[in-house]
Amino acid sequence: MIVLKQGMIHDAIHEEPYTGDILIDEGKIRKIAPVLEGKAVNEAQVIDLSGKHIYPGFVEAHCHLGLDGYGIGFEGQDYNEATDSLTPQLSAIDGINPQDPTFQMALEAGVTCVATGPGSSNVLGGTFVAIKTRGKRVDDMIVRERVAMKCAFGENPKRCYKEKDNYSRMTTASKLRIMLERTKEYMEKKEAAGEDITKKPAYDPKLEALVPVLRGELPLKAHAHRADDIFTAIRIAKEYEIGLTLDHCTDGSLIAEDLAKEGYPVAVGPSFGHAGKVELKNKSFETPGVLDAAGCQVSIITDSPVIQQQYLPLCAGLAVKNGMNPFKALQAITINAARHIGVEDRMGSIEEGKDADFVVTDGDPLVSDTNVLLVMVDGVLAFETDIIRA
Repeated sequence: MIVLKQGMIHDAIHEEPYTGDILIDEGKIRKIAPVLEGKAVNEAQVIDLSGKHIYPGFVEAHCHLGLDGYGIGFEGQDYNEATDSLTPQLSAIDGINPQDPTFQMALEAGVTCVATGPGSSNVLGGTFVAIKTRGKRVDDMIVRERVAMKCAFGENPKRCYKEKDNYSRMTTASKLRIMLERTKEYMEKKEAAGEDITKKPAYDPKLEALVPVLRGELPLKAHAHRADDIFTAIRIAKEYEIGLTLDHCTDGSLIAEDLAKEGYPVAVGPSFGHAGKVELKNKSFETPGVLDAAGCQVSIITDSPVIQQQYLPLCAGLAVKNGMNPFKALQAITINAARHIGVEDRMGSIEEGKDADFVVTDGDPLVSDTNVLLVMVDGVLAFETDIIRA
């Protein structure tokens, strides 16, 4: 057992922080109180955090961590399949390399959980996974094996497959609809066949991967920057009555009221750097605040390696600098991000019963000169500085 003693707790649920003790046992938050006393506390390892700030581990709702090698060129690139525009059967866990140094970089910045998966070249790219950033074997890092089914609209599928089979936005939408229709038919045939194997349709890995989407068990994770692409994603989700998250949402500030009415979660970013293509011309760190003010559930993302994973808190800080409420910006990289990927029952806030994932700092982590002093994942000290023991 471990007790984090008398730190300033920013739980990502209540806007005002408070001083208290946190009891950790078997990787979970067991008790939070102004002061913890008793036999259990007396027998626990005590870490005095007086004058320090305790936050939930930061959560990234959309990235490609572990699927793009750091400093090793093409051989490390496993986040896009270039041979086929329709690859829903692919699974992120089969391409992630936990030994890549980007994991340690993320961990030392307080990013303890990410949703990572295929990139945006494909109309259908495959399944995202939610993992912790601490570990040597991906099987032991999984929080949720199937988070969402990646799909992409806009420039990327057009550019990457224009010489093959996808030249326009209309083609992208039609390809997605065709796959969903085929999946519906596949499901109906399987159901009609019952236990008679001779009547069942031939196994199709692509359609099998899409069955959870049609059943409402797995949302589409839509790469969409431009306003019309966002609305196309919504149109298709409504047609098939399936779940949807809107990722990137670059033009979100132009259609904020519409998005608030629709109610789909939005993940904004990457907002740093040059607008390298037409559909990024409206990207801005103002967008998260505008969408939040309109009433959307907003996450902020790096889309790493587009922005390095360790700069997730900095991206939230830049959103604050551009008008976003500071508490809402914190939620955008904690509880809202956890909700976006369906793991809010385990992380994203400091609450009893949740995973003991924390980042301890000497100030506001959304400010660039703040230092991370300690990171804990599942109740294990994953990173600490000499300062914490001083």
